[in-house]
Amino acid sequence: MEPQLSHQVTDSVATVVIRNPAKRNAMTASMWLALPPLLDALARDPGVRALVLTGEGGTFCAGADISALRDAPDRTPGLAVVAEEALAAFPKPTVAAVRGHCVGGGAQLAAACDLRLAEEGASFGVTPARLGIVYPASSTRRLVSLVGPATAKYLLFTAELIDAGRALRTGLVDEVLPAGELDARVADLTRVLASRSQLTQAAAKEFINGRTDRDAHWAGQARDSGDIAEGVAAFLERRQPRFTWSVSTSG
Repeated sequence: MEPQLSHQVTDSVATVVIRNPAKRNAMTASMWLALPPLLDALARDPGVRALVLTGEGGTFCAGADISALRDAPDRTPGLAVVAEEALAAFPKPTVAAVRGHCVGGGAQLAAACDLRLAEEGASFGVTPARLGIVYPASSTRRLVSLVGPATAKYLLFTAELIDAGRALRTGLVDEVLPAGELDARVADLTRVLASRSQLTQAAAKEFINGRTDRDAHWAGQARDSGDIAEGVAAFLERRQPRFTWSVSTSG
């Protein structure tokens, strides 16, 4: 099978799968290049309300394809940053579903997701020190925001792998699931995410990611959306709300 990113949309949830099983789902240059336009298309799709990123089989992503680093050592890290930033900027909730190795560029992608769920036995590593690569400033800041300076230094200085339990304790992942339970938990979580107000989620994501100058914009979106009236009515009528505001159609 050729290395590729595949995707499908089911029940308002897009699942993007990293496929390069011959190299533990390492990302090739073409895969890094393919991710931003794929995310852009899914962001504009009104049928998508949440996104899951995962790897084929028992591995999330072992990082960048080392042969690409050998052939273009200055180009590959830049491609990875562009893909990572596109994922971080995706305006709907994103979940990394991690099995096996989540290393190097794989850890970059997982960190760029809003939430990370891992299966027991998963391992995580930020490994540029093994290759003499300078980890990008934006990626370093994102890592520090998740795990704090001390753990970020440990990961970056040693390039050692940590297990899922330590990743949970340090904040690198949000939940660790027993073997065989990851898919069901991800499905339950994304079902909840897809049922909630996309308006609330999009505004919160902007604010949490550091953009705090658009209060007036979001107040206007809330005023014009009708979602507040629907949320209150649904609560009083003891039914599930049917929110209509969409990132895809908000302009």
